[in-house]
Amino acid sequence: MDRFRKQKGWRMKIACLDLEGVLVPEIWINVAERTGIDALRSTTRDIPDYDVLMTQRLEILAKHNLKLVDIQNVIAGMGPMGGAKEFLNEMRENFQVIILSDTFYEFAAPLMKQLDYPTLLCHRLEMDDEGCVVDYHLRMPDPKREAVRALHCLNFQVIAAGDSYNDTTMLSEANAGILFSPPQNVIDEFPQFPITTTYNELFAAFKKAAVEM
Repeated sequence: MDRFRKQKGWRMKIACLDLEGVLVPEIWINVAERTGIDALRSTTRDIPDYDVLMTQRLEILAKHNLKLVDIQNVIAGMGPMGGAKEFLNEMRENFQVIILSDTFYEFAAPLMKQLDYPTLLCHRLEMDDEGCVVDYHLRMPDPKREAVRALHCLNFQVIAAGDSYNDTTMLSEANAGILFSPPQNVIDEFPQFPITTTYNELFAAFKKAAVEM
C-alpha cells in the first residue's frame, strides 16, 4: 500500500455540492412566494441553526394548514437554475459527484429527475394521516461534514461547494471549499473560502483545487 501512496494522484477526488442555491432555487422561498407566507422565506442564509429553522417552519405550516401536497405542488413547477444541468454534466465528466443537502427526499424527487438523478444524501419528513408535516428526521447530526469525513476515511480527497451557513462545516472539512453566490454575511464570516458567482467560475475553481492537491 505504501508504494501506491507515494504515487502522485493516488487519492481520487470527489466533488460535493449543495443543492438549494447551487443547483436549484431555494424551495422554501418559492413556497413563501406562492403562498404569500413571508415568514417561510427564512433559510440557512438567515438562521444558521437548522433545528431552530425547521421548528419555525413546522409551526408556520401548522398555523396555515399547509400540507405536504401543497409544498410538492410548488416544487412541481420549479426546475434547476439556468445552466445547472449543463454544469452538473460537465462536473460528472471530471469528478465523482455527490450532492449533500439539508432538503428532504419528499421534496427533492422531481428536481432530481430533471437533473438526471445524481446521487443525493439528505433527510426525511414525517407526515400524519392527513398529509400534514409533523416532524423531520435528520440523517445524522452535521451530516454534510460527516459525509466528507467518511469520504476521507475511504481515501478520497474532497472539493466542496455551497452557499450558506449550513455548508460551512462541509467546506471546512473538505480539502478545498468554495462558496457559490453566498450572501454578504457568509462572505464576511468565512473569508477563507474563494467566492464564485457563475457556473464557469465554479467549475474553474474545482479544476484549480484539483490541480493544487
